Amino acid sequence: MYQEHQTARSAFVPIRHLNYHVRQWGPDTSTLPPLVLVHGWMDVSASYQFVVDAFSQAFVQGRRIIAPDWRGFGLTAPPVPTDHYFFPDYLADLDQLLDHFAPDTPVDLVGHSMGGNVAMFYAGSRPARIRRLVNLEGFGMPASKPAKAPQRYAQWMDELKALQRGDMALKTYDSADGVARRLMKTNPRLPQDKAAWLARHWARPNAQGQWEILGDAAHKIVNAQLFRLDEVLALYASITAPTLCIEASDDSLGLWWQGRYTLEEYHQRLQSVPDCRTARVEDAGHMLHHDQPQAVAALIEGFLLSA
Repeated sequence: MYQEHQTARSAFVPIRHLNYHVRQWGPDTSTLPPLVLVHGWMDVSASYQFVVDAFSQAFVQGRRIIAPDWRGFGLTAPPVPTDHYFFPDYLADLDQLLDHFAPDTPVDLVGHSMGGNVAMFYAGSRPARIRRLVNLEGFGMPASKPAKAPQRYAQWMDELKALQRGDMALKTYDSADGVARRLMKTNPRLPQDKAAWLARHWARPNAQGQWEILGDAAHKIVNAQLFRLDEVLALYASITAPTLCIEASDDSLGLWWQGRYTLEEYHQRLQSVPDCRTARVEDAGHMLHHDQPQAVAALIEGFLLSA
């Protein structure tokens, strides 16, 4: 099994009536800006372990590194009761987490996938709180048409009923090895030692001995509101932090959207960010921080330390 080089510490912080689990590396205090790492959909904070291990020793020893489990993921229990999740809640959770860990200083913020979208929206909403911003494949969604709103609200209500019937329950596994095989099936580049390590943070056994994914099935419910591109571009335009958007050599957008949303369109959106540059990681897919942690860590570290 993979052996981590940097040992994480766990803390639970009361945030908005939730007991938020936060993973931390590095010193308890530092004069340098904290580095905050936020994970993606159906993922956990431990997902960043491989990148933290790939940072230089001096980098890790010099600053606090903080990675929360979003509400309803990992060891942060879901709100009770709940049957769906509201995207702006992630921004409010992050805002209060920063109030707790870095009340008087801007932070460096890194987000992957859904977490990358949260990071971009937050940086546009609270520009003074972010010193530098890194987005790992947080592409957003295809532009929507208002005429689709009736269909979307109906889909949302139908999915709520499906969740209540149990139709959207997450699959369980007989063992941690079964979870690891699932992770490797989803990402063929993930080596077995890392899959075995990650499986034990991504899932846990229930009372019957079955391994359950640490993600609330209610996260599968579609957002009731359409993705509004004009609002997104306004948020991007409000970002003041220097921004680095990193993408993988595999074209995730092409695989997911089949022409409905392309990398070219994403790059056009990034033109709204006042100070933005892009980078590409070769031989990597959407989970680029698992596929090429050394390359991702080098890009993040170099960006954060540049003048």
